[in-house]
Amino acid sequence: MFYLGCHLSVSDGYTKMGEAALAVGANTFQYFTRNPRGGSKKIPSDEDIAGLLAILAEHRFGPVIAHAPYVYNPAAADEDKRDFALRSMAEDIETLERMPGTLYNFHPGCHVGQGSDVGVRLTAEALGKLLPLCRGTTILLETMAGEGSEIGATFEEVRDMIALVSPALREHLGVCLDTCHVSDGGYDIAADPDAVLREFDSVIGLSYLRAIHLNDSKNPVGTHKDRHEKIGQGALGLDGVRRIITHPALRDLPFCLETPCDLAGYAEEIRLLRSIRAD
Repeated sequence: MFYLGCHLSVSDGYTKMGEAALAVGANTFQYFTRNPRGGSKKIPSDEDIAGLLAILAEHRFGPVIAHAPYVYNPAAADEDKRDFALRSMAEDIETLERMPGTLYNFHPGCHVGQGSDVGVRLTAEALGKLLPLCRGTTILLETMAGEGSEIGATFEEVRDMIALVSPALREHLGVCLDTCHVSDGGYDIAADPDAVLREFDSVIGLSYLRAIHLNDSKNPVGTHKDRHEKIGQGALGLDGVRRIITHPALRDLPFCLETPCDLAGYAEEIRLLRSIRAD
């Protein structure tokens, strides 16, 4: 099954979000758990969640991805910022536990001058406190582009965050691979996905890979810029995207578009990608 969708807004509620996914031809999707720049969390009603769950079951959706706001920084030097991230993520997980099977994706954070080793350790410590809250939720570390002091731009840093988490908690821990980020981070996934995924498997382990953010990039490989582009219009190109979505190690994972599109644009990209991979 080709699980393919896009980023949607939750502003009109969870049931409406499921309806929007159907309207663009998606059978998975992603949404922010709250305003991506932070802010208070709106708690969904049981009825609203039940409406979404009914849509997901009836139409055989793949796993849905809830994305943490960008403002969370569990690797921050400032203790108050770390505490804010931890409290907010715990609140998010409380809601997600009402929707078993949801993937909770977050940016591992920025070390802001402390050094990547310190940043990796702090994010791993946060995971050690959050993972015990998960029963039906899986937390995903997103691969990053390495812009500024971001951690998680190398497979080794992702590996080290996982390694610092107790083995007993790793059942609910995984990785989301962003195609723009890994390309900008120096991994030429468009030209040679075999080599990149072999390296991922060797360093992290493909068993941890649970989702794909499918994005083209405005920049060449290794520029560390993190600038998403529409599918086929960037450095990855349509041939590169084709290699990714048809790769045997990836094809059964949920793919979510985060390209600079409105809903009509997402619908067109979904149609294009489904025509490339007709299954």
